[in-house]
Amino acid sequence: MHNSTVSKDGVVSDGGVSRVDCHVKVLDDSVVDRARSAGFDAIVYAPHFTRLPDVRRRAEAYSSDELLVVPAREVFTGPWHDRKHVLALGLEEPVPDFITLEAAMAEFERQDAAVLVPHPEFASVSLSADDVRQYAESIDALEIFNPKHLPSHNRRARELADELEVPPFASSYAHLPRTVGISHTEFDADVETEADLLEALKNGASRRVVHRNGLERAMTTALELAHLGYENTWKKADRLFLSGTEPTHPRHIAYDGRFDDVSVY
Repeated sequence: MHNSTVSKDGVVSDGGVSRVDCHVKVLDDSVVDRARSAGFDAIVYAPHFTRLPDVRRRAEAYSSDELLVVPAREVFTGPWHDRKHVLALGLEEPVPDFITLEAAMAEFERQDAAVLVPHPEFASVSLSADDVRQYAESIDALEIFNPKHLPSHNRRARELADELEVPPFASSYAHLPRTVGISHTEFDADVETEADLLEALKNGASRRVVHRNGLERAMTTALELAHLGYENTWKKADRLFLSGTEPTHPRHIAYDGRFDDVSVY
């Protein structure tokens, strides 16, 4: 295991230690079993293209006294070919995909959500360094490790977090159940509820980024990157979004026209 300690303002919590996988895309019995085996206290569940009420229902169904499942939305801002992902926790109202980054950040601020930057500067799916600089005051944490990254991506993300003094986090970013357990964030705080995790993130609780190294990590990276290849096909995007019927399309009837003026499709 690799372990790196990071504190904000040098303050260490008097509470307990909680292990959290801050971003998984899949949720079933095998994911829960792997998270429990890894000693996790919580996982953050943010599936693609799923509306917030549905995410909340599934998260609640898999939560238990042994493992908290926190619902979240990874919102795809901008057009498909230049989309910028932002992870939001604590939303009370749904936010669609494929609206402008400016509109998404304004909506997160309005709802007082915890705003996390997953995989910065990674492929064509991420906030750039300039984006992070622009919104640094609104960002609660920046991801400095996930197994989909190559080592250079992790180094660059860590440099960016250090430069802007944004608290870090790690996740498995698991699109495949077997990835859960590879990496997580260890908070010096008790995380027993969704509100506890929001407080730890928004108040910059002291934390450690923990991940495995060696062959298992290398195999996980290879499998996750292969899965990424499918996800990033334009054919899939065309099928899902240009019709406007996808549940998280900004012009879907569920959003009652609120985001029509900031939709990119």
